[in-house]
Amino acid sequence: MAKLFFLLSGEHPTLPAFELRSILEAEGYEHRVLKRLPQVLRVEADVRCVETIASRAAMTRVCGTELFQCSAIIEEICEEAGSAPLEEFIGRSETFVVRVKRVRGVSPRINRGELERKLGEIILNRVKGVKVNLREPRKVFFGVLTRERFVFGTKIAEISPKAFVERRPHKRPFFHPAAIPAKIARCMVNLAQPKRGELLLDPFCGTASILVEAGLMGVRVVGLDAKRRMIVGGLQNLLYYGITPEGMAVADARRPPVTRVDCVVTDPPYGRSATTLGLTTGEVVYGMLREVIDVLPRGGRICMASPKTVRVGRIGRELGLEHVKSHFLYVHRSLTREIAVFERT
Repeated sequence: MAKLFFLLSGEHPTLPAFELRSILEAEGYEHRVLKRLPQVLRVEADVRCVETIASRAAMTRVCGTELFQCSAIIEEICEEAGSAPLEEFIGRSETFVVRVKRVRGVSPRINRGELERKLGEIILNRVKGVKVNLREPRKVFFGVLTRERFVFGTKIAEISPKAFVERRPHKRPFFHPAAIPAKIARCMVNLAQPKRGELLLDPFCGTASILVEAGLMGVRVVGLDAKRRMIVGGLQNLLYYGITPEGMAVADARRPPVTRVDCVVTDPPYGRSATTLGLTTGEVVYGMLREVIDVLPRGGRICMASPKTVRVGRIGRELGLEHVKSHFLYVHRSLTREIAVFERT
């Protein structure tokens, strides 16, 4: 077990940390949360989890091994750095650079460039033979200023959001304006906690945004939709990313033609451009949840998005599901999504 810290994206107050913990739980990594700070989660866990998080997470930006954490005061930071076991993290002949990230404008009196220089000088004085290399360093020492605290360590992995930008709905072969963004789709898959090789069902698959993200993670997928055009287009998108689904079928989500799946992740239709077969979104959600309960094993999870006004959390509880958590995501003035996670007990 090692002390690790993760710099999270700042686009939502609760989803990034919940996604990170969901990945750890899905992959069976024992862990203990040490402290949750704005955009930073400090965790004690097996360092091997970092590779998995880097390959799965949508809302984690940097993974690092923690050397120390202290108050965001330059004198205290330098004192801690001077007594930290730096020799255990960088060899004598290695090159390094120090980078400091400020979260949400905290600690404005601290000059980041000055702090980086001071920490660099401490490392140079403490570890013989090391050199600074600003362009291609062997080691990156990384610090985060967040809510009167400073967390410092070595960067193990950095996750670029570029891939999600490249998979935006309008860049796929088949497009529909109601398609969910790739980053949100990936996060929802992680909240459902499937392992590689397990089977995920999206009963309202549409353009296959959720199925694409799950398939890229090595999860087997099956999709349903009431419109043939969506099934054809969704399959086109899956094949474009090299994903072969277990099945794609034109079907009513209230009567799913499946007998057993490991989890369900979905974004039911709502809004002017969506088709709900003459039913309200609430009726569609209720009918789907009532039926998919029977195809899930005990402990199987459902993650679904719907307008806040539908109150999907309450619907799930009424049907006997354990309501694990809801996150509310503002989209625009007339739409706030509720992303709810349920578990079959």
